[in-house]
Amino acid sequence: MRDPHPFLRPLAAGAVSTALLAGAALGSAHVAHAAPPPSAPAAVSASSGVRFVDIPGDGGTVLKANVVTPEGARPGARHPVVVLPTSWAVPQIEYLAQAKKLADTGYVVVSYNSRGFWQSGGEIEVGGPEDIADASRVIDWTLENTPSDPDKVGMAGVSYGAGISLLAAGHDKRIKAVAALSGWSDLVGSIYSGRTQHVQAAALLGGAGELTGRPSAELRQVLKDFLGSNLDQEDEMVAWGAKRSPVTYLDRINAHGTAVFLANAWGDTIFPPNGYAAFYEKLKGPKRLEFRPGDHATAEVTGLLGLPNDTWSHTRRWFDHHLKGERNGIDQEQPVQLRSRSTDGYEGYPDWKSVGAARRTMELADTHTVRANVDSGANGGTVLLSNALDQFLKLPPTASIPLLPRRYAAVWQSPRAERPQRVRGTAKLHTTVTGTKESGTLVAYLYDVGPLGLGKLVSSAPYTFHGKTPGEPFAVDLELFSTAYDVPAGHRLALVVDTVDPLYVEHNPTGAQLTFSSPRTDPSYVSIPLREQ
Repeated sequence: MRDPHPFLRPLAAGAVSTALLAGAALGSAHVAHAAPPPSAPAAVSASSGVRFVDIPGDGGTVLKANVVTPEGARPGARHPVVVLPTSWAVPQIEYLAQAKKLADTGYVVVSYNSRGFWQSGGEIEVGGPEDIADASRVIDWTLENTPSDPDKVGMAGVSYGAGISLLAAGHDKRIKAVAALSGWSDLVGSIYSGRTQHVQAAALLGGAGELTGRPSAELRQVLKDFLGSNLDQEDEMVAWGAKRSPVTYLDRINAHGTAVFLANAWGDTIFPPNGYAAFYEKLKGPKRLEFRPGDHATAEVTGLLGLPNDTWSHTRRWFDHHLKGERNGIDQEQPVQLRSRSTDGYEGYPDWKSVGAARRTMELADTHTVRANVDSGANGGTVLLSNALDQFLKLPPTASIPLLPRRYAAVWQSPRAERPQRVRGTAKLHTTVTGTKESGTLVAYLYDVGPLGLGKLVSSAPYTFHGKTPGEPFAVDLELFSTAYDVPAGHRLALVVDTVDPLYVEHNPTGAQLTFSSPRTDPSYVSIPLREQ
């Protein structure tokens, strides 16, 4: 089916790209100025143990890299090694602060610019076979050219580096431990959840790739089809994404017995946390899962600057235990560690299914009909910005629930709660939808509503349908993005559903309407996960 608004899509995507990429370009320029020029000497400082080198990747493609070795490392010594692929669009100096901390405690650390970016050769393949092979070639080079122990190899990275690390663990059994920070397990489920294109996320990644690297022809075509809503290519796009998803190689990771540490932010607008939670539950080897407030990679950024950072300190503890054999207690802690968006401190759980084990059902009894194509004012914010504000200033996206136009938004509210409600985990919406067109998009939002009617966003998620018979009702089951949020006593919960959100491509033809009902034989509800009091 063609895009219902073909002439608006390029304009909208261009506007989003311009706004977002201006910030990305400034950030990249700020980091890039410190990178060594191509003519820089190989040895920067004898005392620092840092070298800038060229490593031959898959097919001989040159990968620009730096090597940090323990000070005073002697020939013939064998140190555990950590390989760090760079994040999307970030130069090879990204991890120097953390590499130095690791080297100071006895690790050989090799960080390399992922192929297609900056001065590395090749084209951007988005975790394709070439990227996976590159990781193995870097390990080969490291074992041949540094005082490293072939039985103590780890990989780690942020974002793109996290995804490549997990993918490599599914193909190279030499990798004994992984720390995947703000990465993905299911690429399709991340930027195409609910069968809905996450337009701001995809536009940001595509634009940043053009600014700092060389996207492959295949990537450019996939992005064109994806952002252009070319459903004729949907199966091919899904297959392309599955090939680049660590979950596809889960059985291999389990067979290798890799120790996997996963960390992400609740508000990650590029790789939402649900995928990591599902992936974690299926891992069979040593594993740990951590979720914190923030957006994509914002939980790790202070550590990249060399400042104290829980994510990175836990990463080092993970490697100390699984590569160096230290008895530091990380294996004795509850393996699922969460921080609420509302309070400080960690909560430990034995597994993901224990998070939000108590559930409250909020009935959605009334029937509501909304007109499509208009943003009601309820939305998930702006990629990278809104959830960073929530992380640092406790300012999530807000909406005045009483003022939301009921022509464009369906609203249900709970009674005021007598005591605080600690939302933990994944809220689930079940409802019945009747559309006037065969395609459509809806976006569900869960709000914490205070006494004056101001709603603070707790969670949200999009849902798109195609090929439905107009006028014929159908059931919708939608998982909202997982979160941890404390609703104060005296507040209400509100579920809001509308049809437009700037974060997503919407597929509502002009003039479409959606009706949400609650048949007696199949009542509508939202199931809210709560931590037991």
